[in-house]
Amino acid sequence: MGLLALLNIKHNVRLHSHDVRYGSGSGQQSVTGVTAVEDSNSYWSIRGTRDSLCHRGTPVKCGQTIRLTHVNTGRNLHSHYFASPLSSNQEVSAFGEEGEGDHLDEWTVQCGGSVWGREEAVRFRHRATDALLSGQREVHAMSSPSQHSLWKAMEGIFMKPSDTTAFRGEHIHTEF
Repeated sequence: MGLLALLNIKHNVRLHSHDVRYGSGSGQQSVTGVTAVEDSNSYWSIRGTRDSLCHRGTPVKCGQTIRLTHVNTGRNLHSHYFASPLSSNQEVSAFGEEGEGDHLDEWTVQCGGSVWGREEAVRFRHRATDALLSGQREVHAMSSPSQHSLWKAMEGIFMKPSDTTAFRGEHIHTEF
C-alpha cells in the first residue's frame, strides 16, 4: 500500500481532485485529469475496504478490491449512475468524510500478474457498476476496456513491509 499519483497513459493526465463540487449530476466533489506533475491534489492513498483490510507494505493483488482516498480532502474515489457533465458517461466523483464513504467507493484492480507492479499499467473496475475508470480532462467510467482506461502508478511513497523479527519484537520503520 502507499500514497501515489495515477497517470492515464493514453492522455498523459494524472487523476486529480480538489474541494470543488460538480454543478450538475451528484453535486459531489469533482474528479478530473491534469497534466501538472507537482500538484498535491493528485495524490491518492490506497486503502482496504470495510470487508478487506490492507496492511501497510503488503502488495496489492490483481483482482483485489481497494478504495482510493484523496489525500488532501479525505474523500474516496466514487462512482454511481449519474451522467458525467461533459461526455455523459458514468460520473466519477470523490465522496465521504475522512476516508469513510460507502460501497460505491470500491474499485477492483485489474492487472496481468499476481500483484500490481509499479511499472505496470492497470485498470480499475468499479465494483458496484462494473464500469472502468477512464478519462482525460474529464474523468469518468465506461463499460468497455480501452486505452482510455489504463493507469500507471507515478510519483508517490511506496511502502515495504517491516522486518521486525530481526529486532526481537521492536518495531523499526523501514518505510519512507
